[in-house]
Amino acid sequence: MSIPFELPADDHDISPRTGYTRAHWEAVADGLLTAAWRWATPAGALLHLPGRPSRSGVRSDGLEGYARTFLAAAFRVAGADGDDPRNLLERYAAGLAAGTRTPGRDDTESWPEILDFDVQGQPMVESASVALGLRLTAPWLWDKIDSGVQDRAEEWLRGALRHTPAPNNWYLFPYTVAGFLESVGRGDAETAAARERALDLLESWYRGDGWYADGDGRAFDHYNGWALHLYPVLDAHLAGDADALAHHGGRLRAHLDGFSLMFGADGAPLHYGRSLTYRFAASAAVSLGAVTGHTPLTPGASRRIVSGSLRHFLDRGALTPDGLLSLGWYGPHEASLQEYSGPASPYWASKAFVTLLAPADHPLWTDTEEPAPVEETDRVLSLPGPGLLLQSTRADGTVRLHNHGSDHVRPHEGESAADDDPHYGRLAYSTRTGPTAPANVADNHLSVEVAGRPSVRRRVHPLGAGHGDGWGWAASWHRPVFAAGPPMVPGLTVESVTVAHGGLELRAHRVVGAPPGSRVTLTGWATGPEEPTVSALHGLYGWDTPAPETLPAPQGTAWTPWAHVPRLTGGCGGTTVHLALASLTTGPDAPSPEDAVTDVRVEDGTVEVTWAADGSRTRVSFGRPLEVRHTRP
Repeated sequence: MSIPFELPADDHDISPRTGYTRAHWEAVADGLLTAAWRWATPAGALLHLPGRPSRSGVRSDGLEGYARTFLAAAFRVAGADGDDPRNLLERYAAGLAAGTRTPGRDDTESWPEILDFDVQGQPMVESASVALGLRLTAPWLWDKIDSGVQDRAEEWLRGALRHTPAPNNWYLFPYTVAGFLESVGRGDAETAAARERALDLLESWYRGDGWYADGDGRAFDHYNGWALHLYPVLDAHLAGDADALAHHGGRLRAHLDGFSLMFGADGAPLHYGRSLTYRFAASAAVSLGAVTGHTPLTPGASRRIVSGSLRHFLDRGALTPDGLLSLGWYGPHEASLQEYSGPASPYWASKAFVTLLAPADHPLWTDTEEPAPVEETDRVLSLPGPGLLLQSTRADGTVRLHNHGSDHVRPHEGESAADDDPHYGRLAYSTRTGPTAPANVADNHLSVEVAGRPSVRRRVHPLGAGHGDGWGWAASWHRPVFAAGPPMVPGLTVESVTVAHGGLELRAHRVVGAPPGSRVTLTGWATGPEEPTVSALHGLYGWDTPAPETLPAPQGTAWTPWAHVPRLTGGCGGTTVHLALASLTTGPDAPSPEDAVTDVRVEDGTVEVTWAADGSRTRVSFGRPLEVRHTRP
C-alpha cells in the first residue's frame, strides 16, 4: 500500500533486507508529526485526532495526542543534536504553556488534571511522555522557556507523584516524571520516594529470563519492552548512571535474548497481549539495546528487526490516507483494541523512535543489515520465567508463541469466564495469525463442555518449561470456568503440555475430575481462505475422529476479515488424556501432521509418541512433578 508522505529511495546496499536507513526513520517521524499536527488546537496544547473517543473522554484524548507525538518529536530532535528545521519544539513549547495555564478547566486548551487511576488516570500515563520529551529536549526547549511556564509544568507533572497509579507498569510513569524533575534540579523527597517505590515494585515483578510481570500477577506481553524495560534503562542512560544501567541493562540484554526471536521474517511482532495498536513500538526494546550497548544482537541484526517492523506496518495499511496511525493492526481492527484506546493511542508507537538516539555514525546505522534470528535457523526456545515457549521456522519465517504462563488475572480477582481475554487466554499466538474475536469460535483453545456449557481458560499456572536441540516444551494447568450455569466444577482441572518439534506442535492435555458425559474440544490456528498460511490439526488420541471439523470465524482476525478454525471433539469423564498434532505453515514443504507420528502410547498418565522424521521419542508424564523427556534413537 502507498505511504501518504515521501520517503527516501530504498538503500539495499547497506540494508539488503529492508532497504531502510536512518533517513527513512527520520522521514517517517516527520510524516507522522506533520499529519497529526493538522488536528491541533490553536495554541497546540491538544491534538484532537479524528476517531472514536476512549473511555477517558475527548479532552484526555487530546492530551494523549500532544504527549505521544511530543515523544516522537523529542527523539527526532534529540537524535539530531537539536537540529529542528520544522520548528517542532516551538509548537510543543507553546502547547505546554497553554495546557498548563489552567489545568482542569473546560476550555479550548487546558489539560485535564492528573488524578488517581480509577478517577481520571489517563493523564498520568501521558505525563510520562511529556516528562520524557522535556528531558530529551531540555537544552532546546525547557532551558529556553519562561520560568513561570516551568513552574506550572512542574506543578502539573507533580500530580503524577501525588496520586495512585494502576497496580502495574503505571508506577513507572511517576518514576519517569520524577527522573525528569531531578534532571533539571527540581528533585526533592517527593521525587525520590516515587522513584524508590517504582524500583521496589519492579524488583518484585521480575520473574527471570529478562521478563517482568506487569504487576503482581502473571501478565507477560509487549509491555515488557515498551515500558518495564524502556523507562528504567532509558532513565539510567540519560542520567549517565553506570550502576543503574548495568543492572537494568543486564536484564534488557537477557530479555532480548528471547524477545529478538519474537519477530517474523516479514517484520511482524507476535500478536498477543494488550495495546497491540501500538504496533512497531514492539521494537523499542531492540533499539534501546542497540543505543545503550546492552544487547546480545549485532547492530546489523538489530536494525534488521526494528526497520523490518516499521516497514511491515507501513507497507500494510497502518496509516490512513491522510497519514495518521489508525486504531487497529494493519488497517482499523476493533478486536485489537481496549476501552482505553482512543484516536491518539496508536502514537505510543513513538517509542520505536528511540532508535534515533543512535547518531548517524553509530554502527546501528553504518553496519550492513544482518539476518534476524528467525532467518538464521529453526529455533525452539523455552522461557521458564514467564512460562513461554518460542518456536520459529526459517523456511517460512513464522514465529509461534505457546503460552503456559501468561494471563490477565490479577491476584485479588476471581476467575470469571465473562472476562475471558483472547489476547491472553489462548494456548498459542504467532506472527502470522491473530486470535479470533470473543463472539466467534476461539482458536488455539481447549474447552471442557459440562452439560453443554463450554469452559474458558483464565488463570494459568505454569508447570515448567525446557528445550534441547530442535525441540522444547512448556506446561501449565488451569481450572476451567464457565459463563453459564455454575462458574466452576469442584475438582475439575486441565493439565496442558506443548512440545514443539521442528514445525510441529504436540498438544497433550489431561482432564481431571470431569463429570460423566462431559465433552472436550480443541481448536487450532485461525487462518483466512485467501491466506497462504495453512492451519492443520490432527487427533492422535482421545478424540471422536482424528480429522477435525472446520468452523467459521466471521469476524476474522487482524490478518483476515473472515477466518476458519479446525476443531477436534471427544468425550471425557473422570480422568482422560487427549493428544493432537497442530501446525501453522506456509509453503509446499510444510510438514503433514497426519504422517508425523508413527506410534502413540498412553498408559497410567504417561504419553509417548515416536516422530517419523528422525525416530525420536517424546515422553510426557502427567502429575506433580510433570516430566517431559525427548530421546533420539
